[in-house]
Amino acid sequence: MDSINYVTVDVFAGERFCGNQLAVIPDARGLSDTQMQQIAAEFRYSEVTFVLPPEDPANTARVRIYTPTMEIPFAGHPNVGTAFVLGGQTDVFGKAFGDVLRFEEKAGIVEAALLRDDGRVAGASILAPQPLSVGRQIDSDTVARCASISAGEIRTETHAPVIASVGLPFAFAEVSDLETLARACPNTAAFAEADRRFSREGEQFALFLYTRLPDTPWHLRARMFAPLDNVIEDPATGSASGALGALLASLQPASDVDIDITVEQGVEMGRRSLIELNVHKSDGLVRSVRMAGRCVAVMRGNLSL
Repeated sequence: MDSINYVTVDVFAGERFCGNQLAVIPDARGLSDTQMQQIAAEFRYSEVTFVLPPEDPANTARVRIYTPTMEIPFAGHPNVGTAFVLGGQTDVFGKAFGDVLRFEEKAGIVEAALLRDDGRVAGASILAPQPLSVGRQIDSDTVARCASISAGEIRTETHAPVIASVGLPFAFAEVSDLETLARACPNTAAFAEADRRFSREGEQFALFLYTRLPDTPWHLRARMFAPLDNVIEDPATGSASGALGALLASLQPASDVDIDITVEQGVEMGRRSLIELNVHKSDGLVRSVRMAGRCVAVMRGNLSL
């Protein structure tokens, strides 16, 4: 194999050059693990996806997701963007498909539903592959050092800073206002210390900061930093948004709620993104988390190997 085709898309965006960049290798057959990691490092996007035939023919494809430094079990914008790319094809590995695609991933099966405008694929929604899991709390001083803000600017009325996941773990902290969020800047040395204290083997400490807009409390502004993974800042993080939505729904006093949440991210980077969430909670437990967004195709090309 001398070369391989790729497609890039901007995910969680309605216009080009916004949202989160993603490279998709629609047919990754023949690539080794080492080559996949090298390709992800070459693109230097937050993630690159590699599409392979499914192990179970009942599913659409097996999807592997790489950051510039490691393979990860699940992520939001790579699934939305991969569904968008495959949805524009007539088949996937010779098999026709409908508007629901099923991806085999390390975190489990990810179901993606295509979104259409006048019959044209415009984006996708995905269901989180795992239920909400809540891990260790993190002291405000640690979060403040990581984000170069003061501990007093971290709000703890709803929840203390905490690690949570619906397939990929993040540390979550609410900050006092938009000005504090805009001023946050990652401190790599503090991240390395937090990683030693709070991350499990095979994971890296990543921090998702958010604040609520005063007049619309279910419209959140957010930023995500993961400098240990060579992602200084991510313009849209579906997996983190989904986990945060599940966490906030779990803390609602009602045992049965259905919440629509908008997460606006990437504004400070000049790559505004909109992630639409629906979280369903019944009998006191979060039962499903759906993440949706639009996509725009950017480039198609041929990668020499």
